[in-house]
Amino acid sequence: MAETGVFAEIIEGDAFKYYSEGEWKVSNSGKSVPIINPTTRKTQYKVQACTQEEVNKMVESAKTAQKSWAKTPLWKRAELLHKAAAILKEHKRPIAECLIKEIAKPAKDAVTEVLRSGDLVSYCAEEGVRILGEGKFLVSDSFPGNERTKYCLTSKIPLGVVLAIPPFNYPVNLAVSKIAPALIAGNSLVLKPPTQGAVAALHMVHCFHLAGFPKGLLSCVTGKGSEIGDFLTMHPGVNCISFTGGDTGIAISKKASMIPLQMELGGKDACIILEDADLDLAASNVVKGGFSYSGQRCTAVKVVLVMESVADSLVKKVNEKVAKLTVGPPEDDCDITPVVTESSANFIEGLVMDAKQKGATFCQEYKREGNLIWPLLLDNVRPDMRIAWEEPFGPVLPVLRIHSIEEGINHCNASNFGLQVKCLIPCHQWTNKLEEQGCIFTRDINKAILISDAMETGTVQINSAPARGPDHFPFQGVKDSGIGSQGVTNSINMMTKIKSTVINLPTPSYTMG
Repeated sequence: MAETGVFAEIIEGDAFKYYSEGEWKVSNSGKSVPIINPTTRKTQYKVQACTQEEVNKMVESAKTAQKSWAKTPLWKRAELLHKAAAILKEHKRPIAECLIKEIAKPAKDAVTEVLRSGDLVSYCAEEGVRILGEGKFLVSDSFPGNERTKYCLTSKIPLGVVLAIPPFNYPVNLAVSKIAPALIAGNSLVLKPPTQGAVAALHMVHCFHLAGFPKGLLSCVTGKGSEIGDFLTMHPGVNCISFTGGDTGIAISKKASMIPLQMELGGKDACIILEDADLDLAASNVVKGGFSYSGQRCTAVKVVLVMESVADSLVKKVNEKVAKLTVGPPEDDCDITPVVTESSANFIEGLVMDAKQKGATFCQEYKREGNLIWPLLLDNVRPDMRIAWEEPFGPVLPVLRIHSIEEGINHCNASNFGLQVKCLIPCHQWTNKLEEQGCIFTRDINKAILISDAMETGTVQINSAPARGPDHFPFQGVKDSGIGSQGVTNSINMMTKIKSTVINLPTPSYTMG
C-alpha cells in the first residue's frame, strides 16, 4: 500500500497531509477533499482542505528559504536534485499505484511516468549547472560612439517564489518539470497539485523531502480551488506562475500581477493527411496519437484532416487498429481506461450526441459504462459540429475530409488553439509534416516546410504522432494554447532574470595582444 513504509508519515487517519515548512501537517480547517476513483466512482483518497492562512505561511516560509537557497552552490543544488531523482525512481511502484487509482492511468504507463520524472530531474540538474554556470561579458565600444570604458558582466539570478500548478493527466511528470528547473535556478516553489492526482504528487514531494532539501523551500498545498485558487495565483508573494491545464490558465493570466507566466493550455491538435501519405504509418500514428491514455493528453490527435481521395482507405486502416484496442480497468493495463471524472464523460458524450444529430458517420457503436467510454472514430464530420472544434479530451476522434491543403491549414488556423498539429504525408521521399505536435509524411520536403510555416502551431512533428518530449525539447503553444515555452532549458531560463554589473574605467582600455 502507498500509505505504508516510507510514506507512512504523509497520512493521518483517512486523509493525506499537506507539506509545509519541511513537515507533513493536518489542516486547521478540519476538512478534507475527496478524490474519486474514476473506475469505481467511489472515494479512493482524501486530502487536506488547506486554508488561506496556511497558504500565507507557505509563501512566507518559501520567501525566507529562497534567500538562503540562492546562496547554495550550484553543485550542491544539483546534488540534492540527483538524490531526489534516485529516491523517486526507487519508489516508483507506490507512486504508480496512486496514478492508477486517482486518474485511471494504465499500470505500465503509470510506472513509466515516475521513471521519466526521475530522469527529467537528473537531466535538469546537469543542464542547470551548465546554463547557470555561464554568464556574458560585454564591452562598451561594440556600440557606436563609445570607447572601451565599460565592462558589463551579466548572470542569471532566481525570480523568488514560483507557484507550480500541474494537470491531472501527468501530476508527477508535469510537477517535476516545474519543480526541478525552479530549484536548480535558486528559486523556492509552492506546488498546487490537481485534485485528481494530488496523492501521487504528495508521494513525489515526499521523495524531495527525503532527499534533504531545506525546510520551506518546497511546499505542497491541497484544497478546493474555489477557496484557495485565486488566493494563490494572486498572492503578492508569488514571483512566477507555471501552469499546465485548460481554460483556467486564461483566467489566471488575466488576474496575475506583473510576473512571468508559463502557460500550456492544451489545444485542438490536428493531423493533416495528404494523398501521397504512407497510410499504414498514418493510421498507426492516428490511433497512437488519438487514443493513448484514452485521449486525455494535451498532445493527443484531436482531429484528422484527410484528403478525400485517400479518406476511405485511411478510415478503414484506422478502424482495423481501433478494433484491437483493449478496454477496461487501468489495473489490467488496458489501452482505453475510464476518463478522469463523470463530468468529463458527460462532456464527451455531449460532443458525440451533437455529431450524431448532425449526421456524422459512427464507425463504431457509441458505448459508455460510467466513466468508461469505448474508442470511437467519427467519419464525415463537418465544421458545423462541435467535435470539429472542441477538445474532447477522451477516446473520440473526428475525421474531416478535405479537398485541398489550404482547406486543412485554414481549419487548423481557425482554432483558438495552436498547441500541436499533425500533418501526415508519405515518407517515400521524406515527408512534409507540420504540427504543433503532429506528424507529416510526404515525398516533398519543400511542401512540408511550406505547410509547417503556414500552420499557426507551436511544434510540428514529422513521421510521428504528437508527443511532449523528450522532456528537454522545447514545448509551447500559440494563441490560446499558452504563453512561453517549456522544456528543461527553456524552463530554467524562464525562471531566472538577468542581473548586470557594469565596471566603469577612468580611461579607455584595450588589450593589445
